[in-house]
Amino acid sequence: MYKHILLAADGSDHAFRAGKQAAQLAKASGGKVDVVYVVDGETSKADNLNHSYQYVLEKKRREKLKRVELVLKEEKTSYNIVFLHGEPGPAIIKHANNKSYDCLVIGSRGLNNLQSLVLGSVSHKVAKRVSCPVMIVK
Repeated sequence: MYKHILLAADGSDHAFRAGKQAAQLAKASGGKVDVVYVVDGETSKADNLNHSYQYVLEKKRREKLKRVELVLKEEKTSYNIVFLHGEPGPAIIKHANNKSYDCLVIGSRGLNNLQSLVLGSVSHKVAKRVSCPVMIVK
């Protein structure tokens, strides 16, 4: 059923709950999860100014995904982490539509509450534009 699942994660509590759901879906179907984390332009610039070494940047970004990784490991779920660069909504949409995912799991709100109030949430934009089924987790 859901053999290849895309999980959009940003380190928020909603993303953590989405990770739990993705792990359960994968476990039930014997599938695997690709965890995607999008580094937007402003974050990338700030990170590069504060950390000159690439491995430090990647370690800092992976730290935000630690809770999701723990859930996936506890459920013995096969997973892969993918870092993308760009605006979160379009980057997730492009990645999801260029791969053959059976399902995309995303939290209803991320770390940027102001953006979701002014522009509409990333999860809403993604759900409207990806070609696979989407599970939005509260």
